[in-house]
Order: sequence, then C-alpha cells, then structure tokens
Amino acid sequence: MIWRRAVTLDQINAMSRNNMVGHLGIEVTRFTADELEATMPVDERTRQPFGLLHGGASVVLAETLGSIAGYLCTEDEQKVVGIEVNASHLRSAREGLVRGVCRAIHLGRRNQVWQIDIYNSQGQLCCTARLTTAVI
Repeated sequence: MIWRRAVTLDQINAMSRNNMVGHLGIEVTRFTADELEATMPVDERTRQPFGLLHGGASVVLAETLGSIAGYLCTEDEQKVVGIEVNASHLRSAREGLVRGVCRAIHLGRRNQVWQIDIYNSQGQLCCTARLTTAVI
C-alpha cells in the first residue's frame, strides 16, 4: 500500500465540498492499495459551448485526483502542490459520468509524478494526464 494517511472516502469527499472540486461534482469513489478513482458529471458545469466535456474540466479532475493521492502519500504536516500538469484529450464525452483513475509513477521525498486516465461512460479512454507535485 502506498497511502500513509488513514482516511475514509467520506473524509476525502468532505475536503472537497466548498471549493471547485465540489462545484464540479467530482466525487472520489474508490481507492485500492495503489489507485484512487473519482467521477465527474458531464453537465452544464463541465461542458464547453459545443456540448462536449471541456478539456479544462478534465484537467481539474486529473489534478484533483493527483493532488489528493499525493496528500495521502505524505505524513504529519506535509502537503503537496501541483507544479506541472499536461493532458492529451483523445475522445469526447457529451453526457453521463467520466471516471478518472490515478496511479503513481514516482513517489519521491521531494516530488511525485501521477498518471491519471479519464474514461467516458462507455469505458473508452478520453484523456490521459500526468501531474507532477512538490512535497512541502
């Protein structure tokens, strides 16, 4: 297991209620020994003017997952901040939920690198992103 903090899904989701994460309807739905998952609705909050999932919303989901995962891999007063994010948008989504799956690529003392894949409601890969965080 990579997580160093003992938390529940309810505790994780409570951190997100009164900020952008909650506003976009992002909900962490599952974590295993080495993965963290969340969903986000494709609706009026997350679509661009042409009715497709906004690429920026996908990046918010990716950075949210990587940041939460990074925090769960720290201890005591440590925190993480995102220092670089990139995303490749591969397929569109128009409705339903998208699901992000976050996995560690590198867990160092000073930085972390996370891979986040986002799937549409048909299970097709829509976006793949990488987030680098600094541990402070």
